[in-house]
Amino acid sequence: MRKIAVLYAGSSHQYRSFTEPKYQPYIAQLLYLPKLASIDLNAFDVLIVPSQIHQEMVTMHMEQIHAFLNSGRIVVALGAQHQSWFEGHHWEFRPTNFWWWREPEAKSGLVLSKPEHDLFRYITLEDATWHYHGVFFPRHEVESLIEIENDGSIMYIDKTSTSGTLVLTTLDPEYHFGSYFMPATERFLDGFLPWLANGQI
Repeated sequence: MRKIAVLYAGSSHQYRSFTEPKYQPYIAQLLYLPKLASIDLNAFDVLIVPSQIHQEMVTMHMEQIHAFLNSGRIVVALGAQHQSWFEGHHWEFRPTNFWWWREPEAKSGLVLSKPEHDLFRYITLEDATWHYHGVFFPRHEVESLIEIENDGSIMYIDKTSTSGTLVLTTLDPEYHFGSYFMPATERFLDGFLPWLANGQI
């Protein structure tokens, strides 16, 4: 099983999500962001950068995070990710429709672009459907897993721009689960964390 570390900046939703008893078997350690420079990341296989985290502080540590990524390991970045932390993701803003499901003949607009991918043995499209924050138009070869129909990607895997593996999504499951709303986000984490630990990435 891969050893997963999570950047932690003290937010209640982060703490609730990543210390939830059913998720604890998959989380090796929470790494307190202000002290990240003194932590040896080589003890871990996967590093999660949560959404709704102190972005300037993460930016201060990007050289360390990129060194981890370029050592052949996995970095997972959740949320909007409009920062230029990772090369070539080409994020574009899209207005977030928080109430699409209340509209007549409601459709989220999400589609699986690679339904045969191993991730979808762990989650379904419905588990990844609440709302999204922006889209990606990657400038290099990636595996796009979930897209907006006739638009960009909201989740992809990049194994070409670095020596490691980058999993990027504009979804923010840990924020909503940790804030006690949006049931699909719990189902997403129920499958996503085991996939990160044991799946084929």
